[in-house]
Amino acid sequence: MLISTANIILIGSILLFGSILASKTGYKFGVPTLLLFLAVGMIAGEDGLGIRFDNPQVAQFIGMVALIVILFSGGMDTKYEEIKPIARQGVILATIGVLLTALITGVFIYWLTNEIFTSVVFSFAESLLLASVMSSTDSASVFAILRSKGLSLKQNMRPLLELESGSNDPMAYMLTIVCIQLVKAEMTSVWQITGMFFYQLIVGAVAGYIIAKITIRIINKINLDNNSLYPVLLMALMFFIYSFTDLIKANGYLAVYIGGLVVGNSRFVHKRTTKNIFDGFAWLAQIVMFLTLGLLVNPSELLPIAGIGLLIGVFTILVSRPAAVWVSLLPFTKMTKKAKIFTSWVGLRGAVPIIFATYPLTAGLDQAKPIFNIVFFITIVSLLVQGTSIPYVARLLGLSDDSTNDKQLSEFDVEFSEEIKSSMTEIAVTKNFLSNGKRLMDTPMPENTLVVMVKREGRYFVPKGNTELAEGDILLLISDNESSLRDTYKKLGVENYPFQKN
Repeated sequence: MLISTANIILIGSILLFGSILASKTGYKFGVPTLLLFLAVGMIAGEDGLGIRFDNPQVAQFIGMVALIVILFSGGMDTKYEEIKPIARQGVILATIGVLLTALITGVFIYWLTNEIFTSVVFSFAESLLLASVMSSTDSASVFAILRSKGLSLKQNMRPLLELESGSNDPMAYMLTIVCIQLVKAEMTSVWQITGMFFYQLIVGAVAGYIIAKITIRIINKINLDNNSLYPVLLMALMFFIYSFTDLIKANGYLAVYIGGLVVGNSRFVHKRTTKNIFDGFAWLAQIVMFLTLGLLVNPSELLPIAGIGLLIGVFTILVSRPAAVWVSLLPFTKMTKKAKIFTSWVGLRGAVPIIFATYPLTAGLDQAKPIFNIVFFITIVSLLVQGTSIPYVARLLGLSDDSTNDKQLSEFDVEFSEEIKSSMTEIAVTKNFLSNGKRLMDTPMPENTLVVMVKREGRYFVPKGNTELAEGDILLLISDNESSLRDTYKKLGVENYPFQKN
């Protein structure tokens, strides 16, 4: 079935709705949401329901736009104080780690396709190209899996993994472009390649920082009459960061991530609302991007390369990624072995490698289609094997930190400005809770803690000291002392309730 102007909105809405339903079902069984988005796209494609989509240029453009939103939103949600202790490790993994992964994997692919699987033969340059395309970890997958599962990690693992995935695209992009030139016999000198990399990296980071600072001043000074336009304004400035940086031949993806990091750690009007809206934008971008990439591939084309794809995927997961991580992190002797093992395991492949795999297609290389299909297959393997096991591996290594696993409130849709430093929680009233008396004043609350609202049988009201509580009531508490709240919960026999810090 051909996509036409008349049915594109209908088809798009059905695919979006189907993806959301699939993600809800898959979450219960531990299946990565992004893998389900890919699956929905593949089912709807030419080998499934018959939607024909074979335009890599359009897919590349959609992926690029989506990745800009995802990187910017991911940067906005990352705090300076979280990445400061692990900044050097993250940068080294994003550069040297990616380079080593590409080199080790490239040598393996060349040996495999020339000695074992001769049905698919790659030259050394083509082997390096395939390895380079999938050398970086995928920011969309890392952000989505770590955050959607509410996984709290010890030893600054989450900010390290997010910083690496958000900043390692420049190296993979540069390697991909260089290898395409090598395959096409348009190779430039080593000095030009090195200069291009440092130019892209440094100028991209500086451009992202400066434009983001200007963006904050614009947002705080413009004084729009309609508050709903502030997220739209920020989105326009976000796309300007990428396009301007790309115009001056620097790396726009890095600039966007740095820009989001600067914006997210600055004060600006309607920040809370804007961040929530961008979080929705990021999820929409992920759905559209993975659906599009799923439509681009035909499952029947994956079968001939399944064997070689599986071997390369397993080698990347168990050999090249761990080797690159351990070599890159050798200077950091204080980092534990368990932390290095976990960092090696969270080398998720996803949308970014697939998007980079469209570059050989648009360049018209002879082996572009096998490269694309192999990368797509490896992405599926990575999401299935690594994506589903991340929480289990974290617990196995003792890196899962449930004590600091802050959850969003479920019964009360309440948020404070970030400038208000406080803690909120909701508690369900139990028999233990009422053991000291039914009145609110009889309940032993810590200092500087208030019960500001009660939910009873779907009705909300503000309590007084003599308000009688009933079993099943939900209380909204606000405090400026987190530790006192947690101690009180233990005394009252309350555990595992949503807790939110500001």
